[in-house]
Amino acid sequence: MTGSAIKRNAMKSSIGFAGVLSLSALCYASAALGHGVAEGDAQFIERISGTHIIPFMYLGAKHMVTGYDHLLFLAGVIFFLYRIRDVALYVTLFAVGHSTTLLLGVLAGIRADAYIVDAIIGLSVVYKGFENIGGFRRLGIEIDTRAAVLLFGFAHGFGLSTKLQDLTLSAEELVPNMLAFNVGVELGQFAALALILIGFGLWRRSGTFLRGAYAANVAIMTAGFTLFGYQMTGYFVS
Repeated sequence: MTGSAIKRNAMKSSIGFAGVLSLSALCYASAALGHGVAEGDAQFIERISGTHIIPFMYLGAKHMVTGYDHLLFLAGVIFFLYRIRDVALYVTLFAVGHSTTLLLGVLAGIRADAYIVDAIIGLSVVYKGFENIGGFRRLGIEIDTRAAVLLFGFAHGFGLSTKLQDLTLSAEELVPNMLAFNVGVELGQFAALALILIGFGLWRRSGTFLRGAYAANVAIMTAGFTLFGYQMTGYFVS
């Protein structure tokens, strides 16, 4: 196989995983101003009262596995992580941040403009892709990745809390329902993470991973910029 053919195959492989995520982001973004709660799910949440542990766990898991911004960010975070303990550390930091602001936002009634929060979430995707291609290093900027993942985890959790606060949530048994929802989010995150890790594992074994890493992270950044632009447009025209 010639050198040019190898490069073409590497490029195709590099776009494979990130391309699916990017296209998913664009499709979801065209349907809603940032991922949120589906209409049917919203009607269910507003209609019920009392404790509903299993339904709220299901809704939380559904939110995570269909959350294109979460998936893009997680893919960027674990892109160059090869040891399970490192993956566990960063995913835990993200989960702590996500859970904290999700629960505080809903239970304490802390509000913010949903467009701005989701725009920040889009920038979190851009940040991770840019870091992965060595952008900050070339600029001479040092960022503590652990702190950044935690802080952006706060933004991701706050983003969902703004969506939930737009609904008429029953005050009856709100705490256990929100705790169940959060548990579901983390279970969904675990399932999504497992699939992403399997995809990365197969790609790395193909021998084209390092050659295609740059293009893949540019694709992730492009999706992040798209999400950011979409939200800021919504903010200025709403």
